[in-house]
Amino acid sequence: MKAIKFFMIFGLLSVVMLSFSAFDQDEWVVPEKYENMKNPTDPSVDLDIGKQIYSKHCQSCHGKQGYGDGKKADDVEGDLGDFSTAEFQSQSDGALFYKSYIGRNDMPNYEKKIPDEEDVWLVVNYMRTLAE
Repeated sequence: MKAIKFFMIFGLLSVVMLSFSAFDQDEWVVPEKYENMKNPTDPSVDLDIGKQIYSKHCQSCHGKQGYGDGKKADDVEGDLGDFSTAEFQSQSDGALFYKSYIGRNDMPNYEKKIPDEEDVWLVVNYMRTLAE
């Protein structure tokens, strides 16, 4: 009888612990190293290059205006975000760099597709222009 009670309590605790970990997966934690990174590029220079790279690699999911309404958006399970919102724009450049370059889940890693990190910074600069 004690064994059954033990396994029931253990099972219940396991379910509770797993449910809490499911909530954590929605939060995208950016490592401090990236959070505090400074953008080495001038946002007023080479904005057209950032836009071209965005159009090639990002627009199909995130949409032309960054609303998360690209042609492939319906194929993605996670939240694509809305780059025009104050919440999105309040993130540090380093956080946007990390999320755009390293990725996670449905957001692919771009370290091989965009090997020059400066190009990713140019995309970050372009994403800043999508604020409302």
